Amino acid sequence: MNRIVTTVTSLSLAALLSLPCALSSADELPDLGEAARAELSPQIERKIGERIMNEIRLREPSYVDDPEITDYLSRLGNRLVAASANPTADCQFFAIRDNTINAFAMFGGFIGVNTGTILAAQSESELAGVLAHEISHVMQNHLARQIAREKQNSIATMIAMAVGILAARSNSQVATATIASAQAGSIQSQLAYSRDFEREADRIGFQTLSQAHYDVRGMGDFFARLQLAGRVYENNAPVYLRSHPLTVERIADMQNRAENAPYRQVSDSLEFHLVRARLRAQMGAPSEEIGEFSRQIQEKKYASEAASRYGLAYSWWRAKDFVAAQRELDALLALKVSSPMIASLAAEIKLARGDNAGALLGYREALQRYPQAKALIHGYAEALLTAKQYDRGLLFLESQLQANGTDYKLYGLQAKTFALAGKRLQQHRAQAEFYYLQGQLGPAVEQLQFAQQAGDGNFFEQSVVDARLRELRKQQAEELKEKRQGNGV
Repeated sequence: MNRIVTTVTSLSLAALLSLPCALSSADELPDLGEAARAELSPQIERKIGERIMNEIRLREPSYVDDPEITDYLSRLGNRLVAASANPTADCQFFAIRDNTINAFAMFGGFIGVNTGTILAAQSESELAGVLAHEISHVMQNHLARQIAREKQNSIATMIAMAVGILAARSNSQVATATIASAQAGSIQSQLAYSRDFEREADRIGFQTLSQAHYDVRGMGDFFARLQLAGRVYENNAPVYLRSHPLTVERIADMQNRAENAPYRQVSDSLEFHLVRARLRAQMGAPSEEIGEFSRQIQEKKYASEAASRYGLAYSWWRAKDFVAAQRELDALLALKVSSPMIASLAAEIKLARGDNAGALLGYREALQRYPQAKALIHGYAEALLTAKQYDRGLLFLESQLQANGTDYKLYGLQAKTFALAGKRLQQHRAQAEFYYLQGQLGPAVEQLQFAQQAGDGNFFEQSVVDARLRELRKQQAEELKEKRQGNGV
């Protein structure tokens, strides 16, 4: 934890700062109706979570928009979900660039992890233990249950309470502002999960960790170190301690469970070490990280030589010394290790050196081995765009959208490719979907109106645009109706 800061700067969330006002209106959230006073349905929870998640993606500068890191957290998290009591649950994982130790579960199964938590974990099982705990909060509907039990609160107060809880789990400074704008007493009593909920998340998380074949000692070990950090830093303890209060009994219970479980030695995945190296390489100036990774390799002080060499190659790439980056990448490849992260970096270095043909070949070969890797998918589409291979790029993007029609970045790349290919109607249609998937209904409608006026589409393409525009306008009308009902109009 020598490079992990425990001050509370986490998730300054411009999104969450604005959410107390923005989300208290039905324009930002679905009308909760009477259901909010008793129990939030999964559908409403999901809608609220999606709205908050869209705000984070659009407006929070610390949101980690890095497919390599998101893919890793998703693989790790989904492995745990598959081993849980509800293996078909839809959880989505994302990272926040902050050195404080924190993780938090939002409505609808959205789970955020501070990069400081990833770097502080001394093994993949420790990180998995944190995620398993958060997944358990989701599975047991703890956030909805603790809000729904305040049955006498108004809808607006309940929404403000939800936002206050989420803000507090991310940043106590944000929480202070949120509490001041709502009913302080009600929200303050909800800022931390109850001890019963925490013990329940510990117990179920432990079972999930075991079922997923991770080392169950990781959960207790990580939380024990957090508790120690809390004692060392006193009032400036890691934010995770304040939103998930630890007790001696909880730590002892985790450790007792681990002692009674069969011993299991679990090796960390290569991706765990690569992601940590990537995050470290992004922390400071490239020159600082080049020095740090060079020292690790020279002194052989590393948990993974491949990860240290990856971090050094990536740092040289950040410094725009692409010859040095290629040299370190060659040393990494000599270790005979493979990963989509390594393949993606190799292609990016080739592109930076002007070897478009080599980069395209690298992407194609890597996608045969790792067809689900978003960094490779997005990178290949960008490389085709750079090479002005628009027809091939459009075919590739269409095939990817058929497999994953919710990836807004694919629509953004499609819109750029259509624009360069001179296809204006299709450009605006793709841009509309790009906005729609990010919760920006107004701009999506506007793009479809531009598509109607483009004048370069055939009858079928025009009909598709017209039908989609009618659909989104109907959705706009329904949301306006909800807003009026919510305001008592």
